[in-house]
Amino acid sequence: MVCKKSVDLTLNERRIRSFVLRQGRLTPGQEKALEEVWPEFGCQLSDGVQNFAERFGNNNPVHLEVGFGMGDSLATQAAENPQFNYLGVEVHRPGVGHLLMLLRENSLHNVRVFSEDSIEVLNQCIPDGSLARVQIFFPDPWPKKRHHKRRIIQADFVSLLKKKLVSGGMIHFATDWVPYAEDVETLFSHLEGFSPAEAPPRPETKFERRGLKLGHEIRDLAYLSVDEQ
Repeated sequence: MVCKKSVDLTLNERRIRSFVLRQGRLTPGQEKALEEVWPEFGCQLSDGVQNFAERFGNNNPVHLEVGFGMGDSLATQAAENPQFNYLGVEVHRPGVGHLLMLLRENSLHNVRVFSEDSIEVLNQCIPDGSLARVQIFFPDPWPKKRHHKRRIIQADFVSLLKKKLVSGGMIHFATDWVPYAEDVETLFSHLEGFSPAEAPPRPETKFERRGLKLGHEIRDLAYLSVDEQ
């Protein structure tokens, strides 16, 4: 089944994007993985609304990671938690290729991958009320005030995530930019339908290590989707 595009402004071609597409050079291994491994693990917008039971071959809870970078953290999670299915979304092809290499090298079968804009994936391919968790680790903080509108965590995006989460599902956000964390805390304090929660453990990421070397403080925030009264 292929869903029609939503009229939501999040799909407007003029919308402000939270990322800058910098396509680095693919290594031979990444290129080979994109050719050979993608057919098994790759998903496309043209696939339409996903049936996760069919896509993964089981009914395990699905965790979506928005912007998985090079995929090391996502692959580690998948290896350590075979009881969960993971859906990764990343626009940068070298990162996609690297994750596919890891999936093959470690015989991981509980991961599927989109190489697309996460908002388009959410609108076109993710069923409402289907995700147990959405994780967004170390997105671009866009530190300059004039660029804050480019941050991915905005009220409209959070509302879209809430539609896709099961009741009790979690949004887990991590950043090494404290002002960004404080703005996210303020945002959620004004949104209905979410309750603060303790952030679950997660693997360390490359961007986290870089932030720590720069002396940055790491903030993990988690919120549960709750039924509104």
